[in-house]
Amino acid sequence: MDGGCFCGQVRYRLLEKPMFVNCCHCSDCQCQTGGAFAINAIIETANVEILDGTPVPQAMPTSSGRPHIVWRCETCQTALWSDYGAREVMIFVRVQTLDKRHTIKPDAHIFIRSKVPWVTIPDDQPAFEIFYDLPTQWSAESLARREALNLVR
Repeated sequence: MDGGCFCGQVRYRLLEKPMFVNCCHCSDCQCQTGGAFAINAIIETANVEILDGTPVPQAMPTSSGRPHIVWRCETCQTALWSDYGAREVMIFVRVQTLDKRHTIKPDAHIFIRSKVPWVTIPDDQPAFEIFYDLPTQWSAESLARREALNLVR
């Protein structure tokens, strides 16, 4: 699945399906996107191929104080993906930058404690006040892919 920035300078391709898709309603995502939430497709960095352009990193402040690097198009400043916690092996691709974004549905809604009141979460989608326990939400295949990255928990 291909995606890119608003101006078209940066284009990328997902080589595999995402491991998991979060719809994040935290106040940081609301402020950074200028919207009610951010939809993030979690995928291995090695499974994202840059086709054109060179995204540039931008360190962002967070309410938690943890690292958050947003990769943007240098020209139009579209946020393409994030690296949380300086884990260079896994990124969170902004689903809204995918060409076929309408085909991606969130697997879970997180930080609904700060959800704006006019957003309604479908009954068939798990929702969590803060976050979820990965083994109870992620598929066995996705957990195995994440485990292969040797991330420190």
